[in-house]
Amino acid sequence: MLKKIFYLFLILFLTSCGYEAMYSQKNIKSHDFSIKELTFTGERNINLRIKSKLSNYTLLEKDKNFTLNISSSKEKIILVKDTAGNATSFKTIIKVDAQVLIENKFLKDLQIIESFNYDNIVNTFDLKDYEKEIIDNLSNLASEKLISKLANIQ
Repeated sequence: MLKKIFYLFLILFLTSCGYEAMYSQKNIKSHDFSIKELTFTGERNINLRIKSKLSNYTLLEKDKNFTLNISSSKEKIILVKDTAGNATSFKTIIKVDAQVLIENKFLKDLQIIESFNYDNIVNTFDLKDYEKEIIDNLSNLASEKLISKLANIQ
């Protein structure tokens, strides 16, 4: 009987906690900007991730209609080598530069740099998959920061 009461309270508590997704349609509509046009140069995978995050903001018409020119790049650096000269630790850096325009007039340059350190994996196939996952995560993080910076432009 005590277990049933516990589960009942747990269900009631979790369903009424007020959780909302950060990028739900309700929160997107609360931002006071929209994106009129997007152009991309640089790393294709990074640009696709950013484009998917920003696509929710292209359908709206707000007071601030931005045109964005986004350039992205990635770099992989060897941090540590063992005595045989084999790499044991890496650092992946992605850089996103966004030029913000309103009505074809320059407004602001935004730069976002994200990095992640990781150790080498013996299996090269697993290492490539892990690096792809790292780049996807860094791209998502960069796009979230870009949205935040766009929301705070006066």
